[in-house]
Amino acid sequence: MSVVESRISFQTLLEANGLELKRTKPANLQLNVGKLCNLTCMHCHVNAGPGRKEIMTLDTLLKILAWFSSSDIQTVDITGGAPEMMPGFRFLVERVREIRPKARIIDRCNLTILLESEYEGLAAFLARHRVEIVASMPCYQPDNVEAQRGNGVFDDSIQALKLLNDLGYGVDPDLPLNLVYNPLGPSLPPDQAELETDYKEALQDSFGIVFNNLYTITNMPIARFLAYLKREDRLDEYMDLLVGSFNPSSVDSLMCRDTISVDWRGRVFDCDFNQMLNMPFRGGKDIHLWELTPDAFEDESIQLASHCFGCTAGAGSSCGGSLA
Repeated sequence: MSVVESRISFQTLLEANGLELKRTKPANLQLNVGKLCNLTCMHCHVNAGPGRKEIMTLDTLLKILAWFSSSDIQTVDITGGAPEMMPGFRFLVERVREIRPKARIIDRCNLTILLESEYEGLAAFLARHRVEIVASMPCYQPDNVEAQRGNGVFDDSIQALKLLNDLGYGVDPDLPLNLVYNPLGPSLPPDQAELETDYKEALQDSFGIVFNNLYTITNMPIARFLAYLKREDRLDEYMDLLVGSFNPSSVDSLMCRDTISVDWRGRVFDCDFNQMLNMPFRGGKDIHLWELTPDAFEDESIQLASHCFGCTAGAGSSCGGSLA
């Protein structure tokens, strides 16, 4: 048995702290529409890249939209890969806005896609449909960004942020622009509020860029980042850090409690990380979203494994940043 396998389980640690992790009423529908991406980032838990073929079809999209219209969920969170590379991306945004005019629609954008010639006008489309942008920006200095995401990505990201500012993002209350930081290596993110202040000062002073919030997210020990940890012989070190930094106060705010995660084939998971590890909702066989009613999720147990320590370490981590 390896050192990692011999550690206390996440479920055991919950019980030792008198905690139980169950689902509440769903508030967020998170759609991972595929693994196709124009970048190949070191920390990507999806193993996304330009060569990936997994992408949501129109038939699957229509079934998801029909299910959504039968629910009262107010937030649709679109992720990938680069979600904008799904052929039906604009159709998805338009239909969600038609079905629920006041819905919160989130596009988890890598910024550089906005500059690709095939996606001309995409930024204006997002603004026109009042789509909130959550954009990966792992540092305000080029060296750290390019170490994670590739050469030239920092300059392209700055250009894309300027384009978004020109459209009103980060300024107009209806056009939120939020950035995402994750550590370069096997460490926990720093204090979110303090880092946000640093980001805002650096981007404003150097480039005249403004944004709303910074979200700090812990790197999950799965997929491409797991491969990095093993290659550097730092997996045990990182898992010790995550387990040793368990924060009980983060548990009530975990995103798996009120988020329905759906993959490119329409299958349901407790979170995007479980999705990448093929840990289906309820365990066992695959279940598609349209096979369940919207009220079938409340009070259900959540599928747990060692990567869950990543969401409860330090200040906690979710798609919306720190938790505690």
